[in-house]
Amino acid sequence: MGGDHGPSVVVDGVARASKKSPELRFLLNGPEAELKSLVDARGLGKVVTIRHASDVVRMEDKPSQVMRNGKDSSMWASVDAVREKSAQVAVSCGNTGALMALSMLRLRKLPGVNRPAIASFWPSQNSAGWCVMLDMGADIKADAPDLLTYALMGSSYCRNALNIERPRVGLLNVGTEEHKGRAELKEAYGLCRDAQARGDFEFVGFVEGSDLSSNKADVIVTDGFTGNIALKTGEGTAKLAGRLLKEALTSSVLSKLGAMLAMKSLKRLSEKIDPRRANGGVFLGLNGTVVKSHGSADALGVAAAIDLAARLAASGFAERLAARVASDMPIGQDAAQGDAANSKNE
Repeated sequence: MGGDHGPSVVVDGVARASKKSPELRFLLNGPEAELKSLVDARGLGKVVTIRHASDVVRMEDKPSQVMRNGKDSSMWASVDAVREKSAQVAVSCGNTGALMALSMLRLRKLPGVNRPAIASFWPSQNSAGWCVMLDMGADIKADAPDLLTYALMGSSYCRNALNIERPRVGLLNVGTEEHKGRAELKEAYGLCRDAQARGDFEFVGFVEGSDLSSNKADVIVTDGFTGNIALKTGEGTAKLAGRLLKEALTSSVLSKLGAMLAMKSLKRLSEKIDPRRANGGVFLGLNGTVVKSHGSADALGVAAAIDLAARLAASGFAERLAARVASDMPIGQDAAQGDAANSKNE
């Protein structure tokens, strides 16, 4: 209910996801009468169960207010569905701060996790075509032990979501030299280097902003302040590049002719840089899986977030993540399993 475009776009996303994966089932939380008309109009009655929630968390609501007064909201109901195990994953387009606060309140943090993180996909030149970047805005601060935890959780997520068996982990910094950066980054460098065997990842050291889309790392670790700015900058740059390319290709008759000849290639490029197709940031470090969709997502973006949620649920990701951050966890316990992860047991 909390997205920028209202519930109709969310239900359209559900319809897209259901068409692609007919085995999925959905719990829609919100005003029953409003949701029922949307569901019936799209013929989704057989795959959707509506749970009435009278209140809605608005984008301007403060997380503290929602934690105190949000028990009747659709967001609270969605997170509680995961808590009570009537749903495997919660997906929301709503207020990010409120969603994280409610998720921490209702699901609680995993043992060993001080600060949960939001992990998102970033276009990359690696074998999967994407890398994992975290934290993208759950918490503006991260100490050295937090950054190590992000490396462990990010590696587990990368294994299960991208099927990269031994991810390469890089720490985002202002330079690649070991002596550069803040004190917590230097300390985290040593912690990540020493945790490679336990975390089943390869530590590649510091990486710079220019390395985000390279083939240098599969997991990029940073604090939420830096990560969120990088995310918004990348999205804005992609939109600008798309607009400038469109202007260039329609500036003259010859340009339009060239665009027609290159239409297939241009379409592949457009899909590659389209942020809607990588929509969905995963809250890592909680006793349950929550996927945060962009508030401005259209039906295609909502469907992408649902598809990600379904893949993580099918792979048993939540249990493997909990195992990975546990200090006495044997290596390999969090490997992706099942057809949904396209991977064999370790």
